[in-house]
Amino acid sequence: MKFGQFPIAVAQGVRLAHTLRLPGRVLRKGCVLSANDLADLRAAGIHEVTGARLATDESDEDSAAAEAAAIVAGANLKPQLAAKGRCNLKATVAGVLMVDVATINQSNCIDEALTIGTLPPWTVVRVGEVTATVKTIPFAVQRSTLAAWRAGMTGGFPLRVAPFVPHRAALICSTAAGDTDKLLAKTRAVVRSRIEALGSDLAINLSCLHEVAPLHEAIDQALAGGAQLIMIAGASVSKDRGDTVPAAIVAAGGEILHFGMPVEPGNMLLYARIGEVPVLNLPGCARSRRTNGLDWMLHRLLAKLPVSAADIMGMGVGGLIHSGSEGDDADELPPSARPARVAALVLAAGRSSRMGERNKLLCEVDGKPLLQHVVDAALASRCVQTLVVTGHQAAVVEALLADHPVSLVRNADYADGMASSLRCGLRALPRDIDGVIVLLADMPRVTATLIDRLLAALDLAAPAIIAPERDGRRGNPVLWPAKYFTGMMALQGDQGARSLLENDADNLVRISVDDDSIFADVDTPAELAALTET
Repeated sequence: MKFGQFPIAVAQGVRLAHTLRLPGRVLRKGCVLSANDLADLRAAGIHEVTGARLATDESDEDSAAAEAAAIVAGANLKPQLAAKGRCNLKATVAGVLMVDVATINQSNCIDEALTIGTLPPWTVVRVGEVTATVKTIPFAVQRSTLAAWRAGMTGGFPLRVAPFVPHRAALICSTAAGDTDKLLAKTRAVVRSRIEALGSDLAINLSCLHEVAPLHEAIDQALAGGAQLIMIAGASVSKDRGDTVPAAIVAAGGEILHFGMPVEPGNMLLYARIGEVPVLNLPGCARSRRTNGLDWMLHRLLAKLPVSAADIMGMGVGGLIHSGSEGDDADELPPSARPARVAALVLAAGRSSRMGERNKLLCEVDGKPLLQHVVDAALASRCVQTLVVTGHQAAVVEALLADHPVSLVRNADYADGMASSLRCGLRALPRDIDGVIVLLADMPRVTATLIDRLLAALDLAAPAIIAPERDGRRGNPVLWPAKYFTGMMALQGDQGARSLLENDADNLVRISVDDDSIFADVDTPAELAALTET
């Protein structure tokens, strides 16, 4: 690759190193200069450019990044479209990221022009999460470098996701004098949240006295009920392999594989098996929502990954888990173990002035009011909350939704325009929301399927605005990550968040659709009539 200054006379085919702004157009970094581009540069008084010309034995940055990503991506990973010399690998299933650290390090040492960064080994990832990114140093990579990457994959793909496999899990709580129903309920709730977050079901809940014989009987009952994983929360934490819970496991035909782990909190966990069924004697910290050693064991077991005593003892590096606040329930489960929390924000406060005397949101399409179509789509989607902002004829609109499980907030300033409703809705959302899909209440053809497609495109590691489009034309609804909320709160007037989108167009993900539902809104009687005829 030749990099440097190129006179305009010999610059055709050169890749620009820096963005150039010309009267009426922009030539962006990385674009390959054409004869027309050179004519515009001359007209703008530019006589030379900084850039690069590729050699015949080199691949351009996007092609190289895409090829390298394909070389390393194993099961349940999908390389995305390469852009600006970067290609992300996204998980296609929820599970545990497996990383061949030695191979990744070896690849990164081949040529500084081509690198890969990954999440840490054993990270829990959700569907659509970026697990790794391949990056080239602009603007080209020698083909010999790509060949060396490929030759280094002697052990197979160095990256894959082991998917979570649904398990039928059992929890046995042993009790002693003084134990309360509240403690048992909390234990079950916390363990259930862990299991369900990983795609399994806490199907069997048992309790018994904290004695060997009753525990033995409860274990037999769990096995008879088809348990594929058994967890035992003892009335007291086991202090020895011969203590009450381990003795009951052995009496039930089990084998103690390991006691303790170099992980804090969680170092008193005991791991056993009865046949093919894993059995975990839980440490006391299992009653807390804070991340602990139990989570690390569940990640591997529910992904059907083998766990040996050596595997457990290998968890020590990084095994001092910091979970922020010291409060018992201060932290939720790791964000990577749950899908993004996105709310649906339905704007239903407008005056409907162009419809005449009728409130358009109450007008029927296919036997159902416009607003109800939109709310039903939001409720059927994977949004964690549906919040409806009302204003004009608020009491009537809210009555229409009386039987719908939605949150309602009234915008007293609805006459000021759409921006006031956005601000009102954002203020009413929970603090832990990762993003919001803004739905216009007069668009009855928007479906839950479309909303879920937008949700699936959200990447919390690199959150972008997500909007549907057809034939290059952008439509609604639009998904806004939480990082844009501050800017949205500053909006004024009746233009919504369009100005923010235009100002950050480089951070927009476009979802292609094959119908006009993303444009079909209703403002006038004629538009209502046209919609009912389709």
